[in-house]
Amino acid sequence: MLTRAENVVVLIVTMTCSMLFMLALNRLWPQEKRTLHNDLIGWQIGILGTTYAVILGFMLYTVWTNFGDATLNADLEANALRNVYRLAEGLPAPQRNLLEQQTRAYADAVIKRDWDEMYRSQIPEESHLINRDMWKTLMSVKAAAPSELTAEDHALSELSSLTEHRRTRILQSAYHLPTIFWAVLLVGGLVTILSASLFGSANPALHAFQVFCFTLLITLVLLAIADVNLPFRGWVHVSVYPFQRAQQNMSD
Repeated sequence: MLTRAENVVVLIVTMTCSMLFMLALNRLWPQEKRTLHNDLIGWQIGILGTTYAVILGFMLYTVWTNFGDATLNADLEANALRNVYRLAEGLPAPQRNLLEQQTRAYADAVIKRDWDEMYRSQIPEESHLINRDMWKTLMSVKAAAPSELTAEDHALSELSSLTEHRRTRILQSAYHLPTIFWAVLLVGGLVTILSASLFGSANPALHAFQVFCFTLLITLVLLAIADVNLPFRGWVHVSVYPFQRAQQNMSD
């Protein structure tokens, strides 16, 4: 989990280290001597580069897909909450008033507490307690009219969906790439950049520029993976806007 400023610092440090390594390498092992091994180094770069590109692309696709799923799930949870609020109008007066209060309290708890707690890697409890009370309210309904029975049935279905999406959100907030995957990404990136630096070129400035661009691309992709790896933490995170919109709709 990195802030925007930390992303910039990591990028600058990585690029600086890459260029310093190139400078030291050219002094210890001049370019003209390395050209004798270009056939072997070129073959190595081709294999490593292709393998690492596949791994990098797959990891980026995976975390971005998970981020998209978390965004969609939050929107579905907020939509289910709005539906419960609307269906409460068809319930008997005591349960209607109580359920409306609970849905508004749920939205308020998610906005003010859940997102902050998930950002700190904590499991939100307040929304869980309100969700439990919503179930108690609905199960206490003594419907008499057919319209009340229909409203109760649909409200139970939407509340079940709400509970499921909340549980999914909590699981998604705790998800992260396993350490072994990060080891593969970091070691693979380091080895690939080092192999590209070893290549001998008749134009040192052009070679340094190519390594610079190569390092920049790999670093940016790794930072992108790190930023979206934790959907509810960091400066790139799932927005709480769906619940803010639901709160606004329930207040109108």
